[in-house]
Amino acid sequence: METPALPLQADKSGILKGSPRLPGDKSISHRAVMIAGLAVGESRIEGLLEGEDVIRTAEALRLLGAEVRRHEDGLWTVHGRGVGGLREPADVIDMGNSGTGTRLLLGILAAHGFTAHLTGDASLRQRPMERVMGPLRQMGASFQAREGGRLPLSVTGTPDLIPIDYELPMASAQVKSAVLLAGLHAMGATTVIEPAPTRDHTEIMLAHFGAQLTMEEREGNARAITVQGQPELTARNIQVPGDPSSAAFPAVAALLTPGSEIRLPNVGLNETRTGLFAVLKGMGAQISILNERTQAGERVGDLEIHASDLRGVDVPADIAPSMIDEYPILAVAAACAHGTTMLRGLAELRVKESDRLAVMARGLAACGVAVEEGDDWLKIDGTGIPPRGGATIATELDHRIAMSFLVLGGVSEQPISIDDARPIDTSFPGFVALMNGLGASIREIAP
Repeated sequence: METPALPLQADKSGILKGSPRLPGDKSISHRAVMIAGLAVGESRIEGLLEGEDVIRTAEALRLLGAEVRRHEDGLWTVHGRGVGGLREPADVIDMGNSGTGTRLLLGILAAHGFTAHLTGDASLRQRPMERVMGPLRQMGASFQAREGGRLPLSVTGTPDLIPIDYELPMASAQVKSAVLLAGLHAMGATTVIEPAPTRDHTEIMLAHFGAQLTMEEREGNARAITVQGQPELTARNIQVPGDPSSAAFPAVAALLTPGSEIRLPNVGLNETRTGLFAVLKGMGAQISILNERTQAGERVGDLEIHASDLRGVDVPADIAPSMIDEYPILAVAAACAHGTTMLRGLAELRVKESDRLAVMARGLAACGVAVEEGDDWLKIDGTGIPPRGGATIATELDHRIAMSFLVLGGVSEQPISIDDARPIDTSFPGFVALMNGLGASIREIAP
């Protein structure tokens, strides 16, 4: 039986202070569990995100024969079955709301000689998978899916995958990763050419476990990544940094709340993920990086954020791959800034957990923000002060929409409510407690 909706309301907050521990990086957590499941031996993972999306990935690897365990101290261990060693699942694999987990898992399943069936929740069943299935078919896998390449679907893999050179039609870390994970199992070299750099956690994680990868810069901003197939991956220990996409919410809340000063320790600062912080600095945000270091190939540091007066900026399309998940919260910052902010290159937002472009535009307008929406752009006219607020936002089961409007409710003239906070746990378990611990005022309300 489905749990009932969880409406929340955000009232104007006090000054935000503190140094909270953020949940682990979702992208890295997915990859840590999956690649450890393909390694020989036992990997130890600290700081794994225990949100619903990653838990679904862990359960999928269990169904496929890997031994995945959570220990009392929060440590996770994964005893892998080696490259190509997963077994046929005895049940349907339910990926919940996890688009990342699903697309990456298809790359792994394409390399195994059995049929697996995947499904997900109502939101995931509307998200397109054809962009992943296309190149995997070229490598030898076969699929049966609903119209438009949507879940539920079945994948029948083959241990004799064909290595390919695949040029991505659009920048996508998920498609790139799926092809590289499939190529890990193919005899020979598989190359993915991306038109612009996207998050490279898969490449970093594969190298950490012993895979052979090379990267080559191509004409323009393109990049070619090649993986040599059929290596023996060796178990490794991993410390997952805090998720920069999660850090975005308390960071923007602190920037917009006068007198606030917070510190966010151990945040992942991979340059393919930090576009939001670069844009915010361009808007006048006081954000400092302290204690910078490297963990398992990933750049990590502490963020110090002070309340700031922000000004509108023109955000070019080429930065979108490095902040594709952060546009909803950036739109909130823009709504409170002085002047016009133009966000370009947002077509990908229409096929996220919701049509994020449309949902943000409607929600901001309902809160009194002057906003215009185009096919792949959003124009936001800020007045330099927070908007009226006073709306109830239909989040369409989108966790980032939900958190963004709760942040806006913390600074708007009138409270802002959201219709359902349940999806927040997919990426940021403990969000409300963390924000209230800093000084926010978010509470449950009657449906």
